[in-house]
Amino acid sequence: MAKQLIKGNEAIVKGAILAGCRFYFGYPITPASEIAEAAAYYMPLVGGTFLQGESEVASIQMLYGAASGGVRCMTASSSPGISLKQEGISYSAGSELPLVLIDIMRGGPGLGNIAPEQGDYNQMVKGGGHGNYKLIVLAPNCAQEMCDLTMLAFELADKYRNPAVILADGFIGQMMEPVEFPAPVTELPEKPWAIHADKNDETRLICSIELEPEVLEAHNRHLQEKYAEAEKNEVRFEEYRIDGADFVLVGYGVVSRVLQTTVDLLRDQGHRVGLLRPITLWPFPGKRIVELSDSVDSFMVVELSNGQMVDDVRLAVNGKKPVHFYNRMGGMVPSPEEIADQAVKFLED
Repeated sequence: MAKQLIKGNEAIVKGAILAGCRFYFGYPITPASEIAEAAAYYMPLVGGTFLQGESEVASIQMLYGAASGGVRCMTASSSPGISLKQEGISYSAGSELPLVLIDIMRGGPGLGNIAPEQGDYNQMVKGGGHGNYKLIVLAPNCAQEMCDLTMLAFELADKYRNPAVILADGFIGQMMEPVEFPAPVTELPEKPWAIHADKNDETRLICSIELEPEVLEAHNRHLQEKYAEAEKNEVRFEEYRIDGADFVLVGYGVVSRVLQTTVDLLRDQGHRVGLLRPITLWPFPGKRIVELSDSVDSFMVVELSNGQMVDDVRLAVNGKKPVHFYNRMGGMVPSPEEIADQAVKFLED
């Protein structure tokens, strides 16, 4: 496919189709509605299925059923809609179903507004539903990554038999940028565990209920072993001008793009500043932050929330170095100059 100027939300759908996704179940909500619109248009063109559920709750359960059949499938929503899906997400994690969820975050709590925010970090990274589960969470910062990381999400979901999430703020979803689409995936993994409506289904059961405590504990321990394997192998991050830095900025999504300009501004002022951008929010690049804490003087986390990812940075640093925090909320995105001014105050303390 030729390079296209395209919205991040639409790039997600094209990336999903290239990854072999042929089933979309969802309910429109701003600022994620273009995902449903694009899926409604493109899925039938490749022989796929688009179905608008009567609600977010219905849509996530439709996804549960499709994933049980072994097909690549997805849904998308924004913050309040994701909240409604949480029970189904927990069921899917408990049943080890490889499905893909898109969350285009908007301002909250409650209905909030439709402006970009990052207040969903805790409910997606820490598990907003009940139980001892983890989701694989990927955080794109451009339209190209909306395509590429969606394709990766399908791969990781199948690899670990686990729901995978694209967590993006409304800014990235609505932004139009050139995207170069990769070649389509031609071979999908076999799923011998899936339900195929044949005689072998008598030996297959996909559910998240285990009434015997010993059996449920064993299942939970199996899940934790799987999560540990993902933590060992799937951490992804990006660094910018980190060599020689003694002050490291940390941010994801649209904030990371603002921070890159902030780093350049501060470097021009003579400050030795670098940037760490987590790409996987879970598994989190805590080990890299531990390594950096041996050589840098302090960190500064910037978020469009009340302070959620900053807790993971502080856990990794473990008190060895100061971890400063700066935030905006309600859909307010800070400028590079605003962040640079705040960073200088921390540097001069």
